[in-house]
Amino acid sequence: MRKSIILITGVNGEIGHGLVRSLHEEGVTNLVGIDLVTVDNFVQERTQDCLVGSILDQNLLERINAQYEIEAIYHMAALLSTRAEFSPVIAHEVNVDGTLKLLDLAMEQAQSRGKPVKFFFPSSIAVYGLPSLKEKSLAGALGEDDYRYPQTMYGCNKLYCESLGNYYGHYFKRLSANDSKGLVDFRAIRFPGIISAHTLPAGGTSDYAPEMIHAAAKGEHYDCFVRKDATIPFMTMSDAILAIELLMAAPQSKLTKTVYNVKAFNPSAGEFFSKVKEYYPQADIDFVTNDNRQSIIDSWPEDVNDEKARHDWNWAAIHDLNKAFSDYLIPEIRSRYEHK
Repeated sequence: MRKSIILITGVNGEIGHGLVRSLHEEGVTNLVGIDLVTVDNFVQERTQDCLVGSILDQNLLERINAQYEIEAIYHMAALLSTRAEFSPVIAHEVNVDGTLKLLDLAMEQAQSRGKPVKFFFPSSIAVYGLPSLKEKSLAGALGEDDYRYPQTMYGCNKLYCESLGNYYGHYFKRLSANDSKGLVDFRAIRFPGIISAHTLPAGGTSDYAPEMIHAAAKGEHYDCFVRKDATIPFMTMSDAILAIELLMAAPQSKLTKTVYNVKAFNPSAGEFFSKVKEYYPQADIDFVTNDNRQSIIDSWPEDVNDEKARHDWNWAAIHDLNKAFSDYLIPEIRSRYEHK
């Protein structure tokens, strides 16, 4: 008899770490991870098994399909925004083809089990594309259906995968005699920039904020690659994990969308820098604008509307900017660096 598991791809990444931490604390013991690299001890100790390999490896996925009965998939594996711009074809293969393979795995599992498989997909504000700073300012907080004209390969990948998930959830092989509607219970969140106290940034375009505070804590110089007035929404990693858990726990009947916005705070880079200086007065940070990366930030919204998430599954961030620093970032980061 196959073992019942929860599958997490990209388990060694930033969100993967946070998710493993949270699920383990809740007593979930049937976690199986996939990552390209051997996972660290933290993840190994909190999972049933971790497989080293690519989500593009069909043999690996077939082995998982044969060995396990999958209750839910948390698909965190991705090539992030900055790296995706340097390798757009590889990004498409990982971000789109990999997602398609996992959706297919979820459908096979659901059909064999005779009940739905939940599928969580982390989307991004990169799906938005605003044509100018003036329009960005006038647009204000964007809803889920606004300005979906991504200007990066990462954003294109994420937007298409949102549509793939909607297709697998609601329209899969609709001309077939067998009704597969609802067998893949696809749920997605469009995340803003995420700031983690536990893991180092890993190549996202919004990473200037966490890079700023980690550099200050280590006493290192940092050149921030955006202007002081650059503004996009952010949230802490702990709030990102909370959002995932709230969405995945919500009854399907309560959900009015497959993709939801969430947010917590939206400081400018200069405001974030001022906050860092409150805790690290000697922080050595300069603003040295990288025009290409800045242009990507300029195309993303300065705020998003998360009313649907608040209404449908009681979303509410715990940390505003002040609490993000005082209650989460500073205690954890000081513990990380100051006792070494």
